[in-house]
Amino acid sequence: MAQHNATLREPARFDWAGLGWAYLFFWYFAGFTHLLIQLADAAGFVGFRQAMLMSFLWLVPLLLFPRHSRWMAGAVGLLLWATSLVGLGYFCIYGQEFSQSVIFILFESNIAEGSEYLEHYFVWWMPLVFIGYSLGGWLLWQKIRPISLPRVWRMSLAASLFAALIGYPVASAYYNTQDWRWAADHLVNRMEPAVPWQLLFGYSKYQRQLENMQQLLATNAAVAPLKHLKDSQAEKPSTVVLVIGESTNRERMSLYGYERPTTPKLDALRGQLDVFENVVTPRPYTIEALEQVLTFADQTNPDLYLTTPSVVNMMHQAGYKTFWVTNQQTMTRRNTMLTVFSEQADQQVYLNHNRNQNARQYDDDVLAPFAEMLKDPAPRKFIVVHLLGTHMGYRYRYPESFERFSGTEGVPDWVEGKALDMYNEYDNAVLFNDHVVSSLIKSFSATDPNGFLVYLSDHGEGVFDAPEQHIPGRNEASPTAPMYTVPFVLWRSPQWQANHPRTFKNELHRLYSSSNFIHTLADLAGLSFDELDLSKSLVSREFKPHPVLIGDPRKPKTLMEFTEIHSRVGDPSSTLTQN
Repeated sequence: MAQHNATLREPARFDWAGLGWAYLFFWYFAGFTHLLIQLADAAGFVGFRQAMLMSFLWLVPLLLFPRHSRWMAGAVGLLLWATSLVGLGYFCIYGQEFSQSVIFILFESNIAEGSEYLEHYFVWWMPLVFIGYSLGGWLLWQKIRPISLPRVWRMSLAASLFAALIGYPVASAYYNTQDWRWAADHLVNRMEPAVPWQLLFGYSKYQRQLENMQQLLATNAAVAPLKHLKDSQAEKPSTVVLVIGESTNRERMSLYGYERPTTPKLDALRGQLDVFENVVTPRPYTIEALEQVLTFADQTNPDLYLTTPSVVNMMHQAGYKTFWVTNQQTMTRRNTMLTVFSEQADQQVYLNHNRNQNARQYDDDVLAPFAEMLKDPAPRKFIVVHLLGTHMGYRYRYPESFERFSGTEGVPDWVEGKALDMYNEYDNAVLFNDHVVSSLIKSFSATDPNGFLVYLSDHGEGVFDAPEQHIPGRNEASPTAPMYTVPFVLWRSPQWQANHPRTFKNELHRLYSSSNFIHTLADLAGLSFDELDLSKSLVSREFKPHPVLIGDPRKPKTLMEFTEIHSRVGDPSSTLTQN
């Protein structure tokens, strides 16, 4: 026994196999579900990578106390096993990664809804999956043994792992920001994909974002109502629908003249649509754009979204029952404001529970809840449908049946290699978005409503639309037209047109900032109130041209007129029509 202890203290060889089995044991619980997600191509690589890296952290106690390896690995493994079952079960049901958005939905649901959920989704084979998964973990635990390494190597390796996984990320983040809280959040984001942090940090984030959301909702509740609001439709049943797109550049839509047939279904409906040609978003980011699009805030008064009514408040005050169905993420630091807008409505449906946007999520999920909202007996309804649209990663935005564009036909000469793949994926995403938006219009039309539907995107997206663009996406510091040119489409029901016989032929070419959208929506809906400025309504006869500003309003020197930017989509020499 003495000889055995001496060997344990100072072994003569490196037990790499023991180290490998220990890592594989811990990785199994953190990485198995992520591996399934990768094999299903349901999300990007980041979660899988972080789960792999964070699994190394559990080797530290085994390296420091090798004689206790078996029971320490067993205790940690039991915790990892229990917490990993949640993510595995969620993947079995939805084919997606568990996230804090799921925690939000769980805590917002009542017991009856939870019971219905279990009855609806529980299937016979899931217990067999859990049993097989648990057996795999137990078999791996049988391989755990004291890690036989020289003491100096064990201590050095343990210190190196801790420094690389915890120390360096925190120190680097603090060095770049001089903010310890930001550095801590950076570490949390790195650790969150792995269990048990997925649940622990997810719940912590949920609590923090819930507190922020409740504060914002309390602020909104204290906002004074619109003054002297009148509704010309007050005695009539009516339904108004607002469809908010995401990251869709209208210059990539055949509805707006793009060479490729990316919007065939909207093209077929064109005779029923008012297609506004020169609408521009103020900001190329969802939250910042919608803080203006959905409120009275604008580029010169960006904080008014905190002190003035939103479109949901406005329609509720006018007597509409309000609904919000979203395929955007629910509870993340960036998306808390979106949840605040949705929580202002009377009824909400949240569909996207992914940890990040780089995951497979299709917008046709909104069609069923939208149809149910249309059936609601309320005589006056305002429904907001918030799509994921054509957000990165583009290949996750559409099913395989919509993968129509794959070659070089209709593609600019400068687009090649990986850029060609992304260019085609974006056009395929636009094609599927066309299917969703047109389906919403057809579903709405089938109810024979007295009302209208507006579709506009929060912002655009640059996807190799110009020779000098080497990185897709949006960058406010280097603005290009595709980041700001958004679709704005209006469908009016026959009943509504009969009651409001207006034509917008002369208004379709107006250069207009969507930051003034609340005035347009009120005008279309027949609302009037003291705060309404018809000179800012896209469809009003009292419309007056206003500066169409883009840039960060909190950095006034960055603000500029959109007319200073030239659009280069397809043809490098082409420019956006300015009217």
